[in-house]
Amino acid sequence: MNLSIIEKNNQRVLTTAQLAESYGTDNKRIANNFNENKHRYKQGKHFFLLEGEDLKRFKSESRISGIAPNINKLYLWTGKGAWLHAKSLNTDQAWDAYEKLVDEYYNVTQSQIDTNQLSPELQMFKQIFDSVARTQLKQQEQDKRLDAVEKKQEDIKEVLSLNPTEWKKKVNRIINAIAQSQGGFQAYADVRKESYQLLEERAKCRLSIRLTNKKPEMALNGSAKSKIDKVNKMDVIGDDARLTEIYLAIVKEMAIKYGVGEVS
Repeated sequence: MNLSIIEKNNQRVLTTAQLAESYGTDNKRIANNFNENKHRYKQGKHFFLLEGEDLKRFKSESRISGIAPNINKLYLWTGKGAWLHAKSLNTDQAWDAYEKLVDEYYNVTQSQIDTNQLSPELQMFKQIFDSVARTQLKQQEQDKRLDAVEKKQEDIKEVLSLNPTEWKKKVNRIINAIAQSQGGFQAYADVRKESYQLLEERAKCRLSIRLTNKKPEMALNGSAKSKIDKVNKMDVIGDDARLTEIYLAIVKEMAIKYGVGEVS
């Protein structure tokens, strides 16, 4: 996601317009979600409200486009606030966008911050180096013994017969239910990460490498940039029937592990 970086109190935040664009909706829908669930949102935890001098200072110091000059208040949404909005919208697009925000915006690492300060030339060399390192790691992983894939279960076969949109919805509902049982927002990213790690270990693959390779392939095939920007690890899993089957088995196991019943 190519989002202008905004920070407040040493954490990344998004304006209402940025969040709405990421979720494929509009500012009014985000505002309605907030107004209808105000008791769930806490200032300083889910959002920051800028008014008066704070707002004037923010507008003068930031170079974020799309902020009307005559507004008298501005909401900045934290990762926790973005999770509450995704929960209210409860659409595949919102959950996919939220996952991408977590991976590429909110949970930025220090090394990523440092990379942003490099010159374009150094960034290019770093990308080449990182690509070589990922390839070496992949080769090392290939030396490890592949865990035996569990026998197909009837319910897994049934899910595999669904179209991509339907099986992704089922997985997202289960992941969200597990996260809810483990503490909500704080657990969502960890649960999703755990499911991917289990898949990589069991299927002897690296989703990040496949995702990196998928984007240029899509570009060569003429896919629109907007579509390429939205591709995520779930799409990578859906490209491979074997990965899809293993991942569905893993998610089902996790539901049992965390005591989450069948999610329709």
